[in-house]
This record gives sequence, structure tokens and C-alpha cells, in this order.
Amino acid sequence: MEEARLKIYHRMLPHWELDGASYFITFNTWEKLELNPEAREIVLNSCLFFNNQRYKIFVFVVMIDHVHLLMQPLLKSENEYWSLSSIMSSIKGYSAKQMAKVMKHIGTVWQDERYDRIVRNEQDFQAYWQYIPHSAPPSVTIGNYG
Repeated sequence: MEEARLKIYHRMLPHWELDGASYFITFNTWEKLELNPEAREIVLNSCLFFNNQRYKIFVFVVMIDHVHLLMQPLLKSENEYWSLSSIMSSIKGYSAKQMAKVMKHIGTVWQDERYDRIVRNEQDFQAYWQYIPHSAPPSVTIGNYG
């Protein structure tokens, strides 16, 4: 087995990807756009669509104007993992197109960037595992898949 590769790149925020790592990811709506319940359901289903195919979601929450995910990209081929950018493009792109059916919003839905952090150890993992469900108001559905 090959040694894990670390890829580093910058847009507005730094992004580090390490083969086989888990990540805490937050992505936000454009200009604090508030998603109605139907739009949040679309985002929830978009997150779950490739779960256990391209990535494994451990826990996530879709809130009014942002999403928290604790997830791990899976192998795409024998020695290549699905990239965070391709995963996030899929989730954000599909959900944005579908939201037009349930919201009266025209234009950009998601901020271009995301906040992502490599989960370094079990203590990090447990901290994010605890944080994500507790960050949500009581009316928000939390997906717990770990």
C-alpha cells in the first residue's frame, strides 16, 4: 500500500487533503441565505446521495444557513481517493439546482469556499462528533450514520 499523500492548495482559505483522512467540513449559504424546510431536505438528500459510495458520513446537520459534516472520502480507484472538491461540487451543485423548485431565490445559493479540517486523531473525531449534533437547534434533523 502506498503512503498517504498530503495535497495542499489555497483559494481564499487553505485546503489540506490527506489520503484516507476524515474531515470536519462546514459550508455556508451565500450572504446568509435562509433555506426553508424543503430546501434543507434537498440538502440532506444531496449529502446522502453518494454516502458509502464516494464518501462515508459519520454525522451531519443541515441548518438554516450552513451545513456541518464529519465525513471520510472513499477510494475512487486502487490508489486514488475522491477529492473534497469533487464531493462538495456534487453536493452543492445538485442541491442548488433543486432548490429553485422549492424557494423563490434566484442566483447563487452557496459560498464558493468551505471550511475543512483534517481530523487528526480519535480525540478530534470525538470532539466533532459531539459538536455537530449540539450545534443544531432542536427543530433541525441530524443525520448520525457512524
